[in-house]
Amino acid sequence: MKLVVGLGNPERKYQGTRHNVGFLVLAELARRRGSGRPKAKFHGEVVEADLGGEKALLLSPLTYMNRSGISVQEAIAFHKLATEDLLVICDDLNLPLAKLRVRASGSSGGQKGLDDIIRRLGTEEFCRLRIGIGPPPEGWDASDYVLGKFTRLEIPPIEDAVSRAADAVACWATEGIGDCMNRYN
Repeated sequence: MKLVVGLGNPERKYQGTRHNVGFLVLAELARRRGSGRPKAKFHGEVVEADLGGEKALLLSPLTYMNRSGISVQEAIAFHKLATEDLLVICDDLNLPLAKLRVRASGSSGGQKGLDDIIRRLGTEEFCRLRIGIGPPPEGWDASDYVLGKFTRLEIPPIEDAVSRAADAVACWATEGIGDCMNRYN
């Protein structure tokens, strides 16, 4: 079984913000491949999915971004999963808008959700899919920027990136991280 985690913040006021792009990808995956309604579990919402013959749990932590590791740690422990069966999807303000970057491991790069997951799991050895949200405009605070909504002009490329990211997740689950990186980076 695979665990696919999309990072974001709960509450209606955060819907459509740059920081919630991980939630958008999980919503697209659930629409395409999910079975049933979301269930409250692991301090989050879980949807079961079939990713090309691979059983997967789509987990949206509801702990807020900076405490995402609580949810991930519980799900991994409950299902006795290895970290190679984990893929975390998050925003990245160091990447150009709508650019995807898939990695087998690495640092948090300053992303607070990844930072908490790394700290709680005690390893950087898990896959991640970053979606570029672009850098904050000059003079903007980074936290205000990531908690801001996409502009009208940013929405079409982000919608395309969310669709491509959902395809990348299915590729990761069925073909592995190497093929996924080759195809989507």
